[in-house]
Amino acid sequence: MNTDNSQVPLTGLVSFRFGDNEELCNELLRLVRSGQKTATCEALREFRPDGEAMPVVGRRDIALNWDGTPALLIETLEVSQMRFCDVDECFALAEGENNSLEGWRRDHQEYFERNGGFNMEMMLVCERFRLVHDYDSQEM
Repeated sequence: MNTDNSQVPLTGLVSFRFGDNEELCNELLRLVRSGQKTATCEALREFRPDGEAMPVVGRRDIALNWDGTPALLIETLEVSQMRFCDVDECFALAEGENNSLEGWRRDHQEYFERNGGFNMEMMLVCERFRLVHDYDSQEM
């Protein structure tokens, strides 16, 4: 199905950025576009009234470029909560950022240490999603 950007509504959707810096954001968007990244996670502590909106199955959200412009429209397929130490290889590999669970643990520990602290028992919100629309593309 072909569409232009004007056919994909921007109002009423939750928006967010992948990562905590421009380089990481760009890399994660690239991984989603390539189909390599179909999951993401964040510390449960980030989901509070003045923080990020909790993902909801069936909801469509806009992943932003670092500059705040729309990059991707994604749809949440599954949401679960688990401790960092309980994340399995299947989920870690679905995040698309690493080739092993060990690599995922190392990189995510560094990310969480930069963003509020890390603990092996910390709770994560784990989300699986699908790409619905790439705002840089004319296809849906």
